[in-house]
Amino acid sequence: MRLLLDTHLLLWTLSEPRRIGRKALALIDRSDVYVSAASIWEISIKAAQGKLKATPGLVLKSVEPAGFSLLAIQAEHAARVFDLGMNHNDPFDRLLIAQAQMESMTLLTNDEVLKSYGNCVQLI
Repeated sequence: MRLLLDTHLLLWTLSEPRRIGRKALALIDRSDVYVSAASIWEISIKAAQGKLKATPGLVLKSVEPAGFSLLAIQAEHAARVFDLGMNHNDPFDRLLIAQAQMESMTLLTNDEVLKSYGNCVQLI
């Protein structure tokens, strides 16, 4: 399975894996896991605003040692956001949905609102 972690799950997996639970950690362990550049961007913005206590550069440096691959944002991903409908207002989450759909991935999240985007979303 190809998983795309949402930003919360990325941070929790790297720093507080107990928040995710055994079942989700087992799924992550047996999958090809990706982290979007959109998540690093979101962390950077929220950390700069004082809304998040994380160092974006350290998170980025932790991605590959954790066994995860980086997923770049392509122009086609950005354009796909237009077609999604406004089920969710967060622009970062909407970009993650577009990437998951276009790259045949499953977005792993704890955000129940994202489930409205269909089979490309799996809740933990």
